[in-house]
Amino acid sequence: MLIREAGPGDLPFLEEITLAAYNWSEPRFTLEWVRSDPMAQRYLAGFPRAGDLGLIGAVDGRDVGAVWARALPADRAGYGFVAPEVPELSAGVLAGARGRGVGSALLDALITRARQRSLPGLSLSVEDGNAARRLYERAGFTVVGREGNSDTMLLRL
Repeated sequence: MLIREAGPGDLPFLEEITLAAYNWSEPRFTLEWVRSDPMAQRYLAGFPRAGDLGLIGAVDGRDVGAVWARALPADRAGYGFVAPEVPELSAGVLAGARGRGVGSALLDALITRARQRSLPGLSLSVEDGNAARRLYERAGFTVVGREGNSDTMLLRL
């Protein structure tokens, strides 16, 4: 697998990954919804902005997964908000590429970059039943809050 930095031209793929992440269990949302939903756009609009981190994973020359993190202000907090200085993580792997270590490799690489930037941590939100929770737990994320049927998780760096 090849891992590369995400750039402005990757926004359509990040939208596709956001859709895959939102539809982790069953089709619930559409790409049009992702592009118009104010909450989804907190993680996507203008990517990459100063301070954003982002990586794309490709297998056999095809982009199959992405992980990115963006710090959000308290008045525009996302689903996994912990603090303004702690970027919120977004991640996903296309359905056909799951279970092959893509998510783990991307997450490990992003954590390394976050440490290199001396970030205090990374946070995220994960719904009950989502198998990605095990990936986050293996990486050291712990539950620090709960909203509805989702846990907020934090990795202190």
